[in-house]
Amino acid sequence: MTTLVTGARGAVATELIALLRRRGLPVRPASRQPVDSSIATCDLSDPATFPAALAGVTSVFLYAEPSHIDAFVKEATAAGVEHIVLLSSSSVLAPDAQASPLAKSHLDVERAVTAAPVRGTLLRPGTFAGNALAWSWPVKAGNPVSLPFPNSSNDPIHEADIAEAAAAVLTDPALAGRPYWLTGPESITFAEQIAILSHVTGTDIAIKNVTREEWKAEMADYIPEAFADSLLDWWQSNDGVPAEITTDLERLIGRPGRTFATWAADHVGDFTG
Repeated sequence: MTTLVTGARGAVATELIALLRRRGLPVRPASRQPVDSSIATCDLSDPATFPAALAGVTSVFLYAEPSHIDAFVKEATAAGVEHIVLLSSSSVLAPDAQASPLAKSHLDVERAVTAAPVRGTLLRPGTFAGNALAWSWPVKAGNPVSLPFPNSSNDPIHEADIAEAAAAVLTDPALAGRPYWLTGPESITFAEQIAILSHVTGTDIAIKNVTREEWKAEMADYIPEAFADSLLDWWQSNDGVPAEITTDLERLIGRPGRTFATWAADHVGDFTG
């Protein structure tokens, strides 16, 4: 009953692999660029890597890469895969999801998975708490964090909680075959997250209020313009509006999710090293 875990070097996959192994379950970590022979090659943008990665696999933890999703699903079905757990995004729930580049990429993968003759489970997390790592560079350099909408609210979820949710649906058939909207336990603004990081690191972290265009210019080397506009639109829509918090995560893992303060304490080294 081997589980293929794609994106093995990612934060969620790393936690999931460790969880499954602690439970004595066979796991095949896979990555586009394996660092050693313990990780299989599975480049979701290269269908030639699919057959070997899927051979003998019964379940898959899948990252949402749309470029060859139909080929992946077809190969998984032929290989005898019984269950695909997709790491999607709650952005697919927005009314304009089809028009948003960020949401559409996840939506396209969801549609391929749910149309397949294989059981599909959709995990739709909101904001990853790990997105705050983008602030680590200015924080370590002693510079202010640029924010276009400091009072925009989000629902940060710890990567370890997403991994626990994935482990739950992979190991309990009664939980499989449906979508889950996963949020952290609290609605919190970017400014409040910065304040928590200031407290945890013992550093006075300033906020620099910037315009949309200024932020896009700062991020131009890292985020394509269409995706940057989608993010900015989303943050603007949540400016001063509390994020909706769901109970799906607690239902899956049996406890409330970890707070952003817990995530910050777990990652303090990323902001002070």
